[in-house]
Amino acid sequence: MNSGKPLAIVAGAGAGLGQSLLARFQAGGMTTIGLGRTQPQETIAPFHQVDLSDPNAVAPVISELIAAHGPPKIVVHNTAELVIAPFPETTLEDYQRTWTSMVQSLVVLGQCILQPMVRGGGGALIVSGATASLRGGARFSAFASAKFALRGLTQSLAREYQQAGVHVSHVVLDGIIDTPRSRDLHSLDPSKMMKPDEIAEAYWQMVHQPQSTWTHELDLRPASEGF
Repeated sequence: MNSGKPLAIVAGAGAGLGQSLLARFQAGGMTTIGLGRTQPQETIAPFHQVDLSDPNAVAPVISELIAAHGPPKIVVHNTAELVIAPFPETTLEDYQRTWTSMVQSLVVLGQCILQPMVRGGGGALIVSGATASLRGGARFSAFASAKFALRGLTQSLAREYQQAGVHVSHVVLDGIIDTPRSRDLHSLDPSKMMKPDEIAEAYWQMVHQPQSTWTHELDLRPASEGF
């Protein structure tokens, strides 16, 4: 049943940033829904476990959400598939997997939500990028090639949909997000890591920009991070 609250969808609503985004949108008075391949152990909002790269799986879920709540006002694409390996050891399947997870999933999601958002009077689509969106590092060839493609796709969508009232933006997350998993993986002082709740606040501020001052690309990093 439609609660009358605007709908926010987070695709890739895993532990960490995904859950922080759901929490921030909820605090802002929105109906929040998480989507993802793997459901986190704890989630603060309804979660639909779905392969985001599969149009036959995603389309029915989005249709049901729109029927129940109306077209979304905020959609965040926050999927990731990290492969770190020397180039000779990076398989074609690694490239295909990173592209499918991060680029194909945005194609599928965009084709499901952008036209309904236009018909519903507009909204915002935010795509989460990374340092590798701008700079390909050694041993990151699969990840960077997909993140570059994701950034290009986002630019094209912004130029196609901004005049129709959909604010499409790309956020370069230039740093390590502070989660229990990242603390295990990286020997890094937590004070030098990006706080998920603070990233979520930046997303919230961006989706509420007036149309005369829309940001297409925002880069966020800790003060301790070189660039």
